[in-house]
Amino acid sequence: QVQLVESGGGLVQAGGSLRLACAASGLTLSSYAMGWFRQAPGKEREFVAAISWGGGSTTYADSVKGRFTVSRDNAKNTVHLQMNSLKPEDTAVYYCAADGVTDISPAIDEYDYWGQGTQVTVSS
Repeated sequence: QVQLVESGGGLVQAGGSLRLACAASGLTLSSYAMGWFRQAPGKEREFVAAISWGGGSTTYADSVKGRFTVSRDNAKNTVHLQMNSLKPEDTAVYYCAADGVTDISPAIDEYDYWGQGTQVTVSS
């Protein structure tokens, strides 16, 4: 049974930082590209960042480029999202997802497995 469990969310002031973690079980993480997505109230789920199965390639949404960094530790079956210089518009539920087909992708439809999400709230 595949499980992705996000942690590290919380309430932070604008300009602050948070580090999200995604712990995977039931799959070999090194065989999957991993992505982070977010969904704000009343909005569609959107792409945030993705990392290739080996960690050699990353891609980011323009809105977070230069502020967020995605990384992975395949030995520990964990993926992280370091979020710096947070803004109120970053407030959302953040989800990690696993893609077993493509090397790296921003497309929601490519992802096979999803976590339950962790809330990030940035106050102004």
